[in-house]
Amino acid sequence: MVQERVPLRGLCLTGPTACGKTELALALAAELPLEIVSMDSAMVYRGMDIGTAKPPPDVLKRFPHHLIDIRDPEDAYSAGEFRTDAVAAFAAVQSRGNWPLLVGGTLLYLRALREGLADLPQRDARVREAIDAEARVHGWAAMHDRLRQADPESAARIKPSDRQRIQRALEVHALTGRPLAELTRRRVQSVMPEIEIAAFAVVPADRSQVAARIERRFDGMVERGFVEEVRRLRARPALDARHAAMRSVGYRQIWGYLANDYDWHEARRRAIVATRQLAKRQMTWLRSDRACESLPAFASDLGRQLSERVVRRLEQWA
Repeated sequence: MVQERVPLRGLCLTGPTACGKTELALALAAELPLEIVSMDSAMVYRGMDIGTAKPPPDVLKRFPHHLIDIRDPEDAYSAGEFRTDAVAAFAAVQSRGNWPLLVGGTLLYLRALREGLADLPQRDARVREAIDAEARVHGWAAMHDRLRQADPESAARIKPSDRQRIQRALEVHALTGRPLAELTRRRVQSVMPEIEIAAFAVVPADRSQVAARIERRFDGMVERGFVEEVRRLRARPALDARHAAMRSVGYRQIWGYLANDYDWHEARRRAIVATRQLAKRQMTWLRSDRACESLPAFASDLGRQLSERVVRRLEQWA
């Protein structure tokens, strides 16, 4: 007799940066049988605590978070790796009789978990180095022109200044002989279990609601030692500005300040602008995501609204 496959089930709390997701998640975890699974592409890195708004050690001791501090900043971490790790975390949490609660704003990770991923080749150090060597001679604008010839659809989507994505698209084309855009349309679920996610998004009515919070939060991070944190990271011999971890919002701008590329006033301005742009992209994504149930960020009764919806979903699953 064939046993019916039971899907993995979990909740997701997402929203733009600086909208209070962590506080809401901790309140839920305090009252319900939930375990938090981080959905943040920067919190995976050890030593990146202040600039990622990682919960402090006492909070993590009370509410352990899965997928935090699992990589060194020199390491890469992909959406595919997140999917594998998150599936394992979901299974472990459910085996203990609890429910996983994804928390974070890396929406590419959410899509990877829901929809699967394209079957793309692994990174190839030799191919990447060849691309980088060519870029050092001709510049990344020329590499973008080269991408336009090989993969016009990807080139139209990737900015000429986005070195990381240009490199990856050219790498995929070099390894497969096919455009990245074509391959990414062929998403695969592979042999991983079925996953059901009830997603809730806290979304401000407009960007002005979050702009001031972003500025205050950045200044608070600086007061708590954000610049010193990046200075310690810069002292790591194998780490440089090209690593994905150091391209994270805030880290990139402070790295430039410490490299004397600009003064502190400009570094602060760039970091705040970059964070606001991130929030704008997140809001645009979430407003088009019909699978996410939206809740008004900063509403006085937001905690109650969210709790009621979560309890209702857990009762349906029970």
